[in-house]
Amino acid sequence: MQNYVRIAGTGSYLPEKILTNFDLEKMVETSDEWIRTRTGIAQRHIAAKDEATSDMGAVAATNALEMAGMTPEDIDLIIVATITPDVPFPNTGCYIQKKIGAKNATAFSVEAACSGFVFASDVAVSMLDGKRYKRALVVGAEKMSSIVDWEDRSTCVLFGDAAGAMILEAVENEEENSYIGAQLGTDGNFSDILYVPGGGSRMPLDEIALNEKLNCLRMSGQEVFKQAVNTMSRVSVDLLGQTGIDFDQVRWLVPHQANIRIINAIRKKLRLPEERCYVNVDRIGNSSAATIPVAIDEIVRNGDIQKGDLLLTVAFGGGLTWGSSILRWTKD
Repeated sequence: MQNYVRIAGTGSYLPEKILTNFDLEKMVETSDEWIRTRTGIAQRHIAAKDEATSDMGAVAATNALEMAGMTPEDIDLIIVATITPDVPFPNTGCYIQKKIGAKNATAFSVEAACSGFVFASDVAVSMLDGKRYKRALVVGAEKMSSIVDWEDRSTCVLFGDAAGAMILEAVENEEENSYIGAQLGTDGNFSDILYVPGGGSRMPLDEIALNEKLNCLRMSGQEVFKQAVNTMSRVSVDLLGQTGIDFDQVRWLVPHQANIRIINAIRKKLRLPEERCYVNVDRIGNSSAATIPVAIDEIVRNGDIQKGDLLLTVAFGGGLTWGSSILRWTKD
């Protein structure tokens, strides 16, 4: 008998500290008007100094478990999407497993930048379909403030910290199926337009590397913008065609929250009305792999979704990586 997968619960977490554009005016040469006009961002959440990615992910996971009516022991698979791990190893999934007490779970992480949650979800679905696992916790969590150069006004205004989580459960009834399909992609030829140069085996962080801030994010903004709009639009259209779903059937477009201009450009290319595109970039900024699960959790907890509604997610990140998925909400 074929396995299907349902979304059993969602959760999210935003750090307490809020950094506004007016705060940034005191840190770099910028202005609230400049940031809003070019990015649509008004504020972002910043994790505490002693708050790691796994700390945020554990809270989001606990909230998702509560909605699902499950205990940590019910989870047998944890997949964490992040580019800001607590440490190079063990993987961040191990820390979240320990913190929530999911002692029966196999745990690991995936690294696909801003597309990470879409990648991790698709991996989880494949593993659940193999019938060795029954319930998966998928987490997107990032402490982007730890890899941002706070003297670079072109990048520091964009990013924030957050975590989102989703519980996926294998089911046998097709009517409960939440996962309609996904399409993923990668092009390493553009790996140099969005990346962190130091901290790995190619360039370990020594005193010189740290002085040159090689542990901080680098981005070619115009090239990233062009690639993001074209790629995210294309993969969304391709996935809808592949699944036979029409744009009119989609209740929510849930794009990666990178920049309001990118979001609007994609929405217009897809000919979707503004009221069917979920946007929270103004309040949260770009939290990389956390943006999509946080947005979905907000939609659910705000009551802006009904049983049977379809969500089209789409993301784009360093690598380059991209991915799109179609989810159906099946809970009453």
